Amino acid sequence: MKDFILSEVRGPVGILTLNRPDKLNAWNAPMRARLVEALDALEADAAVRAIILTGAGDRAFGAGQDLNETKTFDPDRAELWIGEWERLYDRIRSLSKPIVAALNGVAAGSAFQVSLLCDLRVGHPGVTMGQPEINSGIASTTGPWIMRELIGLGRTIDLTLTGRMMDAEECFRIGVINRLVPQEQVMAAALELATELAGKPPVAMRLNRARFREVTEAGFRDCLAAGIRNQREAYATGEPARMMEEFLAKRAAKKSA
Repeated sequence: MKDFILSEVRGPVGILTLNRPDKLNAWNAPMRARLVEALDALEADAAVRAIILTGAGDRAFGAGQDLNETKTFDPDRAELWIGEWERLYDRIRSLSKPIVAALNGVAAGSAFQVSLLCDLRVGHPGVTMGQPEINSGIASTTGPWIMRELIGLGRTIDLTLTGRMMDAEECFRIGVINRLVPQEQVMAAALELATELAGKPPVAMRLNRARFREVTEAGFRDCLAAGIRNQREAYATGEPARMMEEFLAKRAAKKSA
């Protein structure tokens, strides 16, 4: 089976790469599970003091959920799907080591959310970020939770209901992108930042990250409960499957035009 997550270590920094470039690094169940395993391994490696998460290719950090997977869900599978996200998000949140997102191209939907769960984000002028899930019939619950924590309720409502994507300048202006550099310098800048973080006192780093987790935990648990409730209701109506089929058909038509 293709390894959907590539892992390497450079000095004190572990680098994980989402590796489905032909699908713009869109998520499926094996990719989510493999990322949890790779994060477990880096967490257990005492020589690794910081982590970078990036996407393969130069078009996308991640396009979000692979709709070819979710279009077949029924309410029971949708509930299990929320559990898969819980395991991944919990793993990122419980790391003792800082994690930097190196953004290359689009970061949409759940990939946008994962980038926001990282501590800092490095991007380039071609990056676009947002929460377009409504356009494919997916109700958002984890997205609004993490967005509200970082950019406030007003912007969260805007992005969730319109499904619009922000350009890099807007992302930088509102603090979603922390460092904005030319595209060819993204990984070098992310490595420099991660190496700086790796040099900080590790106990203080661990305790700081644990505290950030504590102050956001109630909202996280609430959004997971809402996710199960909302996804079961949505998938029972059949709307997500219809909207995803329509979205995929339009995309296929554009490609063949």
